[in-house]
Amino acid sequence: MTGFRYPLLLAFLLFPLLAPATETGHAETRQHIEAALVHAGVEGGLTRTSNALAWFYAERGHAPAWDRGGRLRGLLEALEGLAHDGLDPEHYRLSELRARVAETGNGPAEIACTDLMATEAYLAALLDLALGRLDPDAVERIWHRGGDRTAERLRAVMLAGGMLDDIEGVFNRVRPSTRQYRGLRAGYARMLERARTEDWPRVPSGPLMREGDADPRVPLLRARLQRRPHTDLSAPDNENLMDADLAAAVKAFQQQHGLATDGIVGPETLAALNVPAVQRLEQLRVNLERVRWLAPKWPETGVVVDIAGARVEYWREAEVVWEARTQVGRPSRSTPRLKSEVTHLTFHPSWTVPPTILREDMLPRIREDIGYLERNRITVLDRSGTELDPGEVEWDQPGDIMLRQAPGPGNPLGRIAIRFPNPFLVYLHDTPSKEIFERARRAVSSGCVRVEHPVALARLLIDDGSDAGADEVGRLLDEGETSNFYLARPVPILLGYWTADVAADGSLLFRPDIYDRDGRVARALAEQPLTARSPFQCTNAGDPS
Repeated sequence: MTGFRYPLLLAFLLFPLLAPATETGHAETRQHIEAALVHAGVEGGLTRTSNALAWFYAERGHAPAWDRGGRLRGLLEALEGLAHDGLDPEHYRLSELRARVAETGNGPAEIACTDLMATEAYLAALLDLALGRLDPDAVERIWHRGGDRTAERLRAVMLAGGMLDDIEGVFNRVRPSTRQYRGLRAGYARMLERARTEDWPRVPSGPLMREGDADPRVPLLRARLQRRPHTDLSAPDNENLMDADLAAAVKAFQQQHGLATDGIVGPETLAALNVPAVQRLEQLRVNLERVRWLAPKWPETGVVVDIAGARVEYWREAEVVWEARTQVGRPSRSTPRLKSEVTHLTFHPSWTVPPTILREDMLPRIREDIGYLERNRITVLDRSGTELDPGEVEWDQPGDIMLRQAPGPGNPLGRIAIRFPNPFLVYLHDTPSKEIFERARRAVSSGCVRVEHPVALARLLIDDGSDAGADEVGRLLDEGETSNFYLARPVPILLGYWTADVAADGSLLFRPDIYDRDGRVARALAEQPLTARSPFQCTNAGDPS
């Protein structure tokens, strides 16, 4: 059954957690349920099965689950509510289930078929809410080191066997509980309702518009911004005038969409204004899915990097206690999505040039002017670490060499590098390029993450990861020597990519899709309804087959 991932783990978790069967049911209905599972290749024997549906019924003695009072109505209502999670209720056969509930007879075959369909939809919805509908490894891989919280999330899903009389309650239990998910879900619901009845006005292209300008497009601009929540714009006597209130509304819009907040309506601001509501809905749907992927990996205490938003946060006991701007990888050298643990910090680090930068950036400069090495305090090493004479290296074919830049002014790592195991050779670090933090768009690095205030982040890491105290940071910086500080308790770090987020006041934030990834996730979400994932179907006669 391809709809349920991690089948063996599901089987392992389900056995101790599903409530024992307390309902009897008709013997014939039980036989139909067991026969349908076997016919579909989903055997019911406890020693042979490997999927959630079979285990669910095996633990119930194959008794039907949905033959009591309002259980089915509760399930249908909960499935309908998945629309606010950016999930299509029809992917869980909502209309088909409604029709069967309305038309099904009382025969054991009909009861068994409806019961199996309902349970399959129920388990699929719970797993999709808990872990995401898609497998991120197939769509947008997240590298992670060691274990994650998948087992715990699955364990919560499997508690559903004892919560059949509170379907909405169990759905709420497995939904990600972060402020980000709650805010995105609420924003999606608001926008979905509005998009069903209206779209916002389109503002035609033309010259720049700024405060004090008169332009015939200003009424359309005002009408467009009036669609934003908590916005009340009155027109001046000259409706074509861009007054101070409208300019302030433009700045708020630019802030919300990750643009330069200059109050000027130029090409980038105009393009963001004219993104259709349905496209923003799709953006929210994609990012709700991304948060579901990340929820089991989210650290209660640790570092979270928002790649698309070019920001870093430090979480402590599930609350953000510090944040700063970052510079992240440009599209051709993207910053990877990953989960790891910060193990140590390097103070006054030297910089070993990564292979891609050596090949694509350094070698062309050295071939043009070998003095580039000395001016930038770069030494040439072989793979054993032995220093080589640059004049004796054949730079057209330099072979297996390394370049290393000494600490000090101009070193791209600045004064601190924050290290964590990963196969991409990326890390967080200081930078001498401080002026770039003032830009709205900061996808400029070669993959590593440059941090605006690395000393503050280092203090937090040492405070939580060691017994030395945050003052150790100042001492190590003052010493001026290259040194590593190893954390006694490694601190989790998550590098995530999402193009929609939630501000502290609950308002939605949209970010440019700098790596052009949203479309692929959106297309995958639109595919593979549950009927395509199901191990069985029901015939017109009502027999499961």
